[in-house]
Amino acid sequence: MKFKIAILGAGNVAWHLAPALENAGHEVTEVYARDISEAIKITERLYASESKDDLDFSESEAEIFIMAVKDLAIPEVADEVILPEGSILVHTSGTMSLDVLGYSSASYTGIFYPLQSFSIGRKLDFEDVAFLLESEDEETLQKLRKLAKSLSSMNYMVKSKDRKAIHVAAVFASNFSNHMIRISEEIMRRQGLDFEMMKPLIIEQISKALQIGAKNAQTGPAIREDYETLEDHHRFLAYNDSFAEIYRLISQDIVDS
Repeated sequence: MKFKIAILGAGNVAWHLAPALENAGHEVTEVYARDISEAIKITERLYASESKDDLDFSESEAEIFIMAVKDLAIPEVADEVILPEGSILVHTSGTMSLDVLGYSSASYTGIFYPLQSFSIGRKLDFEDVAFLLESEDEETLQKLRKLAKSLSSMNYMVKSKDRKAIHVAAVFASNFSNHMIRISEEIMRRQGLDFEMMKPLIIEQISKALQIGAKNAQTGPAIREDYETLEDHHRFLAYNDSFAEIYRLISQDIVDS
């Protein structure tokens, strides 16, 4: 099954995801960014896609609308976007819940979270990316699964409460050094989740750090100074004072570096 898809956002995730969707046979109808020049940077890499700087998609032919924006912008964009009847709106965040899309004009909502670290200019094979999917509507979930399968053989149905645990684990695995991988394994095991889904992320992060240098390869909420997500993760780790303190200290060191 091939889909018509609109991308809301023009950051690292959108830069990688839009051409990958086209390569998988889907049609990317529009790319939105507040600064239209950022949207153009992506659409000029696509076959035939419109750049937009407004959130009126009422006349769009797309069925699936993928929000690839910063976590803090998700509620605002979801509230403002105007969507056609029958549309599916998903976000790509690892930490924001499905509920943040509840007041959107979409007929159906979901999560389409690629568990990977994205940097513009760094080539990425989506076959090595695990997709974490969620929706309260079974038909929507199956469509998201078909979309994910067109990009990668690895896709997981994961609820928001578990996805938060995965995102916390991913910060340790992706943003900290090799010793932190042990902590990541323990977090996943405690939550009853399969650590196998984390391996592609670790491989890409280590490879990228070796290729372009750890300073250039650093990603995550600390380097972005996303203090709201940092505080949310710290609260999640309250069950283990040691993990929580390590998270706080290393995050602060990244912010200060």
